[in-house]
Amino acid sequence: MSQPSLFDLAPERHVWKVSELTERISELLERAFTDIWIEGEVSNYHAAQSGHLYFTLKDVSSQIRCVCFRDQVRGLKFRPEDGLHVTVRGSLGVYEPRGEYQVYVSYIEPVGAGALQLAFEQLKKKLEAEGLFDEERKKPLPILPRCIGVVTSPTGAAIRDILRVLKRRFANVRVQLYPVKVQGEGAANEIAAAIKYFNRANVADVLIVARGGGSLEDLWAFNEEAVARAIAASDIPVITGVGHETDFTIADFVADLRAPTPSAAAEVVVRPRKEFESHIADNFRQLVHHMRYLLSERRHRVRDLQTHRGFRQLEVLVRRRHQQLDELASALPITLRLKLATAQQQLTRTAARIASFDLRSRANLLRQGILQREVALRAAFERALVAKRHRLEKLAIQLDERSPLNLLERGYAIAYDASGKVLRAADQVESGDDISVRLARGQLDATVRRKRSS
Repeated sequence: MSQPSLFDLAPERHVWKVSELTERISELLERAFTDIWIEGEVSNYHAAQSGHLYFTLKDVSSQIRCVCFRDQVRGLKFRPEDGLHVTVRGSLGVYEPRGEYQVYVSYIEPVGAGALQLAFEQLKKKLEAEGLFDEERKKPLPILPRCIGVVTSPTGAAIRDILRVLKRRFANVRVQLYPVKVQGEGAANEIAAAIKYFNRANVADVLIVARGGGSLEDLWAFNEEAVARAIAASDIPVITGVGHETDFTIADFVADLRAPTPSAAAEVVVRPRKEFESHIADNFRQLVHHMRYLLSERRHRVRDLQTHRGFRQLEVLVRRRHQQLDELASALPITLRLKLATAQQQLTRTAARIASFDLRSRANLLRQGILQREVALRAAFERALVAKRHRLEKLAIQLDERSPLNLLERGYAIAYDASGKVLRAADQVESGDDISVRLARGQLDATVRRKRSS
């Protein structure tokens, strides 16, 4: 019995393809790390046009690639940025084309500051850089608006406070409510749509965007970019009254005026009716006093003018103008008769010139001229035709004299080879070739039996 060799004792070798090994590693990682939390610093952050986010999460000694797909990005309250310390939640997998393992991120939260507060600061910084908070773009409020547009919840305390204050300050002011959600999903889009509606319909002179107090999450709709940009684009002045006096939202910074509460917004938007009435009464008293002063001053002025020398001579001036008017009235008929006579003379001279202008004789002269030109043109054409005919006959005679066919009449002939080429030398054909001979009258077909060079 033979002893086994060393090669027989070696384990059986299994050769993996790269893709097979990568796929197996991916399966192991995905099963082992389906839901993990990782903390680190964001670097190499990049937002693709597709909406996906790519970045690297690192600590002092290692790093790992991360990707957050667009569907997950929609749920984020803020955007990562380089240098930000975050905690991410996701699963581990392998990007097989490069054989790199990476984290598929489903959630991100900042370490330290909350996600909402960070999102608030990011959006505030962005809009401030664009100039949306600048004072020079703020619009003034109308003194007495004909209609006040209110954007808030129809069932909240904010609308009740606003209506109560407006009734107390100016009972007959017109209010139009656009009911919206003021918190939760879709609230920001409804608020932005309401602001756009009022601008499109042009039914309000000023807008109040308001809601009662609440947590940062409750007030978050007023921190959304859609609401901020709708306020910034509004042609109608916008007053915000969101939350309590200590609450500040992005909408407050963009608005033309920020009121600490919904009630305060109603206080600001219109003055009390009594204040308007008192102001009108003060203006009326000042106007009466001013008019009395003006009347007194004008009265003294009239008295001064009555005693002036010019008023004493007024009757003389009026009589002089009457006399001038009588003179003009007397001269008017004479002037009209002269104008009429001159016009009649011009008319008579014009009629005489028209009568002396004999259209028939003028037409006869033109007709004779046309006939003379016709005769001359016909004679010239005939002369030219005779000259051209003589030249044509002369050229025909010259062509006939120079025609090679005339040589055939003298006994000459023209020989052609089988392809129709003219033969000028004997070496153009060989014995036995077919040729044709053109005579003055007719043509002969022949075969070369013998040829001589001269």
